[in-house]
Amino acid sequence: MRVHLVDGTYELFRYHFALPSHLTATGQEVAATRGVLGSLLMLLEDGATHVGVATDHVIESFRNDMYPGYKDGSGIEPELISQFPIVEDVLAAAGFCVWPMVEYEADDALGAAAVRAADDPAVEQVLICTPDKDLAQCVRPDGRIIQFDRRKGQPYDHAGVVDKFGVAPESIPDYLGLVGDSADGFPGLPGWGAKSTATVLARYVHLDDVPASSDDWDVSVRGAAKLAKTLRDNLADALLFRRIATLELDAPTFDTVDELRWTGPRDDVAAVLATVDATDQLPRIERIAARA
Repeated sequence: MRVHLVDGTYELFRYHFALPSHLTATGQEVAATRGVLGSLLMLLEDGATHVGVATDHVIESFRNDMYPGYKDGSGIEPELISQFPIVEDVLAAAGFCVWPMVEYEADDALGAAAVRAADDPAVEQVLICTPDKDLAQCVRPDGRIIQFDRRKGQPYDHAGVVDKFGVAPESIPDYLGLVGDSADGFPGLPGWGAKSTATVLARYVHLDDVPASSDDWDVSVRGAAKLAKTLRDNLADALLFRRIATLELDAPTFDTVDELRWTGPRDDVAAVLATVDATDQLPRIERIAARA
C-alpha cells in the first residue's frame, strides 16, 4: 500500500488565496474549507487508500518559547484562521484521519507519521504531500518516504531533494539553520545564501562539522573567510535555528497504519457538510465509498 500524508494547513492557505469568497448564511467564510475537501476527495478518486491529514489547530507551538520571532499567527486574516477548526470537522466527518496539532505543529505530525508508516513492512511508500522545505528532511534514500508537491504534480525522492537544495535530506535542518525560513519567521545567518550553504554542507553535512577557519575548508566558496567568521560569531543562533527546523518525530498521530484507511464518511456527514454549504459533495463521497 501507499500512504498519503497531507499538510492540511498548507492546503487551507492554498485554497484561501486561490478561490473566491463563499459566505454561509451565518456570514462564515468557508471557501478554503470547501476547496480542501474537494482536494482530498480528488486524492481518493485518484486511487489513494490510506490518508492522514495534519493541521495546526493553533498556530503557536513549543518553538515560540525557543525563539520570539517564530511564527505566531499574527497577520493571518481572521477569515482564514477561523476555518482551521471548521476544516478539521469537515474532513473528519468525510472519513479522513485528522491530527489537529496544539503543542506540536502539523509538520511535526507529518514527519512522525511518515516515519511510523514507513516502518510498517506492509507500506510500500509514504508520500508527504506538501511543498514545505522542512519536510524534505524525512525523505529516505531507499524511496520509502518521498515528498510530493500536489499542486505542481512534482515528487521529490532523495535525488530530487539533492537536486533542489544541493544537500541531502539529512542536512536540511542545517541548511535552514543557515539560510533561514521566512515562512516560519527565523532569518538564518547574514551572508549565507542558498548556493554557499549548499556547497559547504554538501561537503560537511552538519554545522558542527564545518571547520571554524575557512583555511581548513576543502571547498571553494566566494567570500569564505567572511562566511566562516559569521558562522563562528553566530554559531549559537545557527544551532538554534537548526533546532527549530528539526521535526519532532514523536508527535502524536496514529498507532497502526490501518487507522489511515479511508472506509467512508461518518453518519453525520450530511449535517456537517450542510454547515459549509457542501452537501453537493455527498454523491461524490458516496461514489468513492462504493468503490472503497
